[in-house]
Amino acid sequence: MAISAAAVTLAAGCSSSASSSGAANVNPSNQPKNPTLVITANDISGGKNAAEADWIQKTLIPDFVKAEAAKGITASVTFRANGVDDTAYKSKLALDLQSGTGDDVFALDGIWVGEFADAGYLKPLSDVAGTQINDWDGWKQIPDAVQALGKYQSKRYGVPNGTDGRVIFYNKQLFAQAGLPADWQPKSWQDIYDAAAKLKTLSGVTPVQWDGGVPMGEATTIQGFLPLLAGAGGSLYSNGKWQQPGKAFKAALGFYQQVYGGGFGDAVLQQDAKGRDKSFAEFAAGKIGIYAESDYMWRSVVNPKGGTAPMADRDTNVGYALIPAQTPGAGVNNQDFVSYSGGSDWSINPKTKYPQAAWDFLAFMNSNAETVSRIGGAAKITARSDVNTQVLAGDPMLRFVNDKVLPITSFRPSLEAYNDVSALVQKAVADVVGGKSPDEAAAAYGKALEARVGADSVAGGS
Repeated sequence: MAISAAAVTLAAGCSSSASSSGAANVNPSNQPKNPTLVITANDISGGKNAAEADWIQKTLIPDFVKAEAAKGITASVTFRANGVDDTAYKSKLALDLQSGTGDDVFALDGIWVGEFADAGYLKPLSDVAGTQINDWDGWKQIPDAVQALGKYQSKRYGVPNGTDGRVIFYNKQLFAQAGLPADWQPKSWQDIYDAAAKLKTLSGVTPVQWDGGVPMGEATTIQGFLPLLAGAGGSLYSNGKWQQPGKAFKAALGFYQQVYGGGFGDAVLQQDAKGRDKSFAEFAAGKIGIYAESDYMWRSVVNPKGGTAPMADRDTNVGYALIPAQTPGAGVNNQDFVSYSGGSDWSINPKTKYPQAAWDFLAFMNSNAETVSRIGGAAKITARSDVNTQVLAGDPMLRFVNDKVLPITSFRPSLEAYNDVSALVQKAVADVVGGKSPDEAAAAYGKALEARVGADSVAGGS
């Protein structure tokens, strides 16, 4: 479908302008005046991520073409749409880049960055488009913690497109009944245990939902375990090695032992194939007191307008707090509070024939004006602090994530083995929820980790 002068085409068979010659140090003043770009994302009008697909076609590309024309450049941009499972999109993206036919600019999950870089499918942006990328004014608006989403080994491989943050939600009405404060902010894990003990006195109430177990999938890892690991000062991967389970790893498992072994959580629910959805419904019905989740829960689950488990009184009855370190100062980087985030990036094909135009497009699409345009008035966290200040003014919870959570957040290792390691984490957590000791579960994890990634890729213990 063509959009005015933008030459936007939706055609799975359209060819990329990438070349095997690649590009290194770019001189912005010595670039073609009629670049042709092909961009791609896992978006498609009428299907997956339809709103973003429509924005790319109807707004972003025409805006970019107009801006380039004002500089005397006649740009032609084609959008290659996709609407498939993320795994299928990832495979297609990798195959295209491997064969040298990959598109010039593309979206990818932040967790794929390291894997694609190691495979040679990505290069640092400065290697592709020159050191000019470091002068982009947009970097000043993206917190360092969020920039990590597009970084690998301290180098920038992409521009973050959006992110989220993990917090603790709680039911203020239940807290009042249990004699707990409406403005609760735990400063240690013990504070969570103490609150759970009071909530346990309420009939029909599960004090804590902290995702645990294999059926919860990646939610167990990123919503539950990783913030705890960070809160004890540990990480899964550090200094180029996967980490053997040490003191911090066992401490995180110990949290699950306290919660589920102490009767503060519903262990059976963690093993239910639909346990996460059921726990959402229970929280919305006022049957769970404390729930660790991302801002997704606020935006899409308990949202009174269109949520999957809407709460009419969300804005007055749902509180939110930072996730505390095990004890003050015990978190990663000596932090008092911690979080984990996910998100996506936009990157440039190292073999593009038009590196300057590709970078210009990337910078333009992530500018203040285009970022505001992309979210279309919705209260949604973007990678840019200035945009978040503009669009989150009416949503204190999302503003809380932007102001308090993103500056202290961490990201998962962007390595090929991560998904398998995450599955091992889920099994270790399930073992503890099921009654095994943290030491037993950690020992089994350590053996399985070496078997999966190789003993040479494992070191230390955190």
